[in-house]
Amino acid sequence: MQRSGVKITIVGTGMVGASTAFAIMAGGLASDLVLVDIDHKKAEGEAMDLGDAAAFIKPLNIYAGTYEDVKDSQIVIFTAGANQKPGETRLDLLHKNVAILKDSMPRLVKHCPDAVYLMVSNPVDVLTYVALKITGLPANRVFGSGTVLDTSRFKDELSSYCGVDPRNIHAYIIGEHGDSEVALWSTASIAGMGLSQFTPLLGLAPVDRQEIARRVRTAAYEIIQRKGATYYAIALSIKRICEAILRDENSILTVSGLINGLYGINDVCLSLPCIVNGNGRDKVLTVPLSVEEEEGLRNSAQVLKQAVRQAGFQ
Repeated sequence: MQRSGVKITIVGTGMVGASTAFAIMAGGLASDLVLVDIDHKKAEGEAMDLGDAAAFIKPLNIYAGTYEDVKDSQIVIFTAGANQKPGETRLDLLHKNVAILKDSMPRLVKHCPDAVYLMVSNPVDVLTYVALKITGLPANRVFGSGTVLDTSRFKDELSSYCGVDPRNIHAYIIGEHGDSEVALWSTASIAGMGLSQFTPLLGLAPVDRQEIARRVRTAAYEIIQRKGATYYAIALSIKRICEAILRDENSILTVSGLINGLYGINDVCLSLPCIVNGNGRDKVLTVPLSVEEEEGLRNSAQVLKQAVRQAGFQ
């Protein structure tokens, strides 16, 4: 059951932050929603626009605030930073957004040391690692949105091919939220059956795994090329993570967090299926991987470690 008196703060009111505020407001997840941005007038405008929906939503106190107003938030969602431009990878954003994080995180933790911090800004895996190092908070309370959105894209692709509700598909994307991500074909299932068992039942040819993985991996680039940014789906994925936390759901979500000692990987943040509940990223699940998938995951870890070194944090 959702706790009463829930306060959520969103840091950054660009398209992702504003869309997240809308999703949380429409979902009735919070009683207080604070918007913090270096451009305070922008945050005020978003709060005013959202506040005009008061007659259509559950009671909500939404306002533009400062770092001091973050106090007593159960969740702080960090979406501040530069946006990914056409032709730019998530890792290209590294140095811009690390600088913003260095300035913001100590100020946030000073006023709200007990919150769960959900990192969203890209490159999310690297920024999650940097946030952990800056704050010194427990790894269960500082984690990233990771491949929750990528996993949804994967399910959507399989849904389109198989003609099955994506909510009935169990499949995950793990590793980096980016170009080295890994699709877990070996554990993907529908109605308790692996894809190689399920597709013949419908008279379908085997899934083109390389093509589907490519479309999932490049989905953001395709959207950015057409409209300049992605924000609706990531906003709903953030809402979903917040639901799991606030309702203590024990949901399995591929959030990004610190990995030590799994699959031969240490001291890096990346996505694996995790149990998410009132404690945050409560438990990381060691799922069985094929040889190729495990190699891909270790490669993804190395890509992210190199990025962390570039940021000066290893």
